Amino acid sequence: MTNQTFLYYILPGYLITLALVIGIMRYQRMRIKGLLDKLRAARGVKDNKYRRDKEVFKSMEAEIIGWSEDRRLEVEQMQKLENYRKEYLGNVSHELKTPIFNIQGYLHTLLDGGIDDPSINRNYLQRAANSVERMIHIVEDLQAISMLEAGELELEFDRFDVLALTRDIIDSLEMRGKEKKIDLILKHTAEEKVFVYADRQRIRQVITNLITNSIRYGKEGGETKIRYNDTGVKVIAEVADTGIGIPDKFLPRIFERFYRVDKGRSREQGGTGLGLAIVKHIVEAHRQTIGVMSTEGVGSVFTFTLQKS
Repeated sequence: MTNQTFLYYILPGYLITLALVIGIMRYQRMRIKGLLDKLRAARGVKDNKYRRDKEVFKSMEAEIIGWSEDRRLEVEQMQKLENYRKEYLGNVSHELKTPIFNIQGYLHTLLDGGIDDPSINRNYLQRAANSVERMIHIVEDLQAISMLEAGELELEFDRFDVLALTRDIIDSLEMRGKEKKIDLILKHTAEEKVFVYADRQRIRQVITNLITNSIRYGKEGGETKIRYNDTGVKVIAEVADTGIGIPDKFLPRIFERFYRVDKGRSREQGGTGLGLAIVKHIVEAHRQTIGVMSTEGVGSVFTFTLQKS
């Protein structure tokens, strides 16, 4: 793993955890100081002022109970953050480890004499190059989602025809669809136009990811249909496929980064596990919504909204 990868994706997790711990320690110190002040005040109360003494300790009791509950919630939150950090680091390491080990294996084979074998050398060099491309995609996706989650992504809003953009995307993915005999269908005529107000390049990324996903998990001989419905205020985009579908129990987590329904199959097909997470963050950065309906063995329908222009 490179120093750059460590600095960008791993070190921030440790720093966030450390900052949270320091913040909680400072907060608890202030709470303890307040309790000590009340104890000092209580010791100065005279015996003939029992009512005031009782009120002081009653107030202290309530504050201690509240403090205890706050600490319980803080511990639970820290445990969630720690589990999230561990899961994130584990996923990043696993995603990068696979192509790195592949490259290592191909290079060792070539160095051990395979470089002189015409039936091996070019083939293994191509495989190594493919693994490098996969690593680049993983790092680029990690960088994109980190910027999205940190709110650092600056959207460049513009008015454009989303149908024209979709036709261009379909043209670029047509060969990939043909490899699996999947038809990409835009349910609009060539004369139709649907104008939206959004970041053109980011919406291109959303549509591309959804269509690519539909091809990756599509059935041979199936189809992917894209349509846009004008509601007068918003435009509802729909990407429907006839693929393998998603079991109901997995739907709530489908937009989580690195989450895969079938981990082994997804990696074999080249997915990074970040595509849908990026889609969700981009759509929400536009203050729009995204959802999914799916039936296992039948297919999935992803829908998201865009601001009409």
